[in-house]
Amino acid sequence: MALKCGIIGIANVGKTTLFNSLSDARAESGKNAFTSNKSNIGIINVPDDRLNKLADLLNPAKLTPATVEIVDIPGLTKGSSQGAGVGNQFLADIRNTDALIHVLRCFDDETLPHIEGTVDPIRDLETVNLELQVKDMESVDKKIKKTEKVAKLGDKNARHDLDILMMYKAHLDAMKPVRTLELDDLSKSVIKDLFLLSDKPVIYVCNVDDASLVSGNRYVKMVQESLAEEKPEILVIAARLEAEIAELEDPEDRRAFLADAGLTEPGVNRLIRSAYNALNLISFLTAGPKEVRAWTIRKGLNAQQSAGAIHSDLERGFIRAEVIKYADYISLRSEHACKEAGKISVEGKNYIVQDGDVIFVRFNI
Repeated sequence: MALKCGIIGIANVGKTTLFNSLSDARAESGKNAFTSNKSNIGIINVPDDRLNKLADLLNPAKLTPATVEIVDIPGLTKGSSQGAGVGNQFLADIRNTDALIHVLRCFDDETLPHIEGTVDPIRDLETVNLELQVKDMESVDKKIKKTEKVAKLGDKNARHDLDILMMYKAHLDAMKPVRTLELDDLSKSVIKDLFLLSDKPVIYVCNVDDASLVSGNRYVKMVQESLAEEKPEILVIAARLEAEIAELEDPEDRRAFLADAGLTEPGVNRLIRSAYNALNLISFLTAGPKEVRAWTIRKGLNAQQSAGAIHSDLERGFIRAEVIKYADYISLRSEHACKEAGKISVEGKNYIVQDGDVIFVRFNI
């Protein structure tokens, strides 16, 4: 399955700069608010050293990492949900994403004016959250009206759904995002078809200047304190620095650049891993002379379901999965050696696939 993340935030916080550091696509960024009037879309490779190490052993004709689709939404502003600025028309782009990357400006720069006149990441956070929640309220209200009509006809399921919808309405009325309302899976299924914006997992990115990258700054502390109750993933990233690193083609130059900045890896790598964790995603691997490849699945899927990530025919005609643990493959250096050492397990359809499993699927249709 492909992961799709939306980058959101108000104008001039560094969203597009972060997008450019993640993606090979190069979108226009500027110092004026609403520089872009369209969403930018890019495909990025998920960093996974396991693929490279398997490729070193097998020398395959092709190396295919898992990918993530990134959508950079034009800057939102107060009233975007009602058509202000250029944000409203792009809320549909957010609705179609699996997770949100909310970029907050945590740096001062006199040459890059803030649309509100001053830098305040908490105000900006509340502005964006409000716009998403207002749009969610519209969706919930529409469904309440439809459900009320059915409930009046005596439909018991509709009455139950109406009670749940009213709980969501009250939560949104209290200015709280949908994802913070704790309900069981059955209750959550009532609003599943609405794809509510504030129900999506969120990773917060504090975009800082280079000097604040390692230790943070007062703006970062403001964000951490404000979101302490929600306990989300908060990453500190210098987007402009990341974009400069991304432009370096030589791996040695990149490593030297990172070392000078006090980093061991690009911040965008941490961001992608955080997105995976937020959505309970893992990768299993397939390895052979033709291709070494990573496949993305949700944690907890069994072998038969996971085979469907490769092709629906493999899931439909599943017979068994031959599984080698990644550590065993690297240690013994070949599939044959793993077989000789008894390190290949033959698993049925109910085997729960683990992150990093190297799998060969036997099937017949």
